[in-house]
Amino acid sequence: MGGRGPKRELAEKIAGEITLSDDPGATLRKWRTDFDTSQTDLAAELDVSSSVISDYESGRRESPGIGVVGRLVDGLLAIDERRGGNRIRQYGRVLSAGFDSDVVLDLREYPSSIRLSEVYDNVGATEVVDGNTDRINGHTVIDSIEAITRLSSEEFFRLYGQSTNRVLVFTSVTRGEATAVALRVLNPTPNAVILHGIDEADLWPHAADLARIDGYSLAVTSTPLEELLDELASLE
Repeated sequence: MGGRGPKRELAEKIAGEITLSDDPGATLRKWRTDFDTSQTDLAAELDVSSSVISDYESGRRESPGIGVVGRLVDGLLAIDERRGGNRIRQYGRVLSAGFDSDVVLDLREYPSSIRLSEVYDNVGATEVVDGNTDRINGHTVIDSIEAITRLSSEEFFRLYGQSTNRVLVFTSVTRGEATAVALRVLNPTPNAVILHGIDEADLWPHAADLARIDGYSLAVTSTPLEELLDELASLE
């Protein structure tokens, strides 16, 4: 697993998770699906039968050793690189910011500011509250449950990356109450927030009130998560 920088860090993270997991097959499957790679594609990359990958993931084959895990990880990364390296860059940004990839799903800085309305259009978001700015410099996609239960207030602030002029996208939202309350501890607050997984009718009524008080744009979207991540990636 050669290479330096984010690719090497990511390779070590994936290999470590698989090797130390109580269920290595399930962990391998999680990473393979995160990389949007089929068992057939990974098997072809490693020049083995797809049944080998299936057997590892299902537990029918003995847990892979370090050498096999290394080949599996290298295969995933090689496939991603040929596709443009989007997953490597995505996870690299998250890792370099000091977050686990199950807390922060993506963190990006744009080459230049873009209209907030363009972001909303791309991810099928409905704006509930109009904020104080119409352009942003980046986005962070966060699992709301993991963030609220695991991050300190200092770590929460690091979600901003290089600029507070960004949109924070919170996934795993049911009503938005916990997220709206958690945002009140941030000073300054973000310029825009998207709550993912709900419609406007499902939104906690006071979420809009808090957004108006703090001056940030609030929007909701029910676009499937993988599609949302792909659409955000296309904004670069």
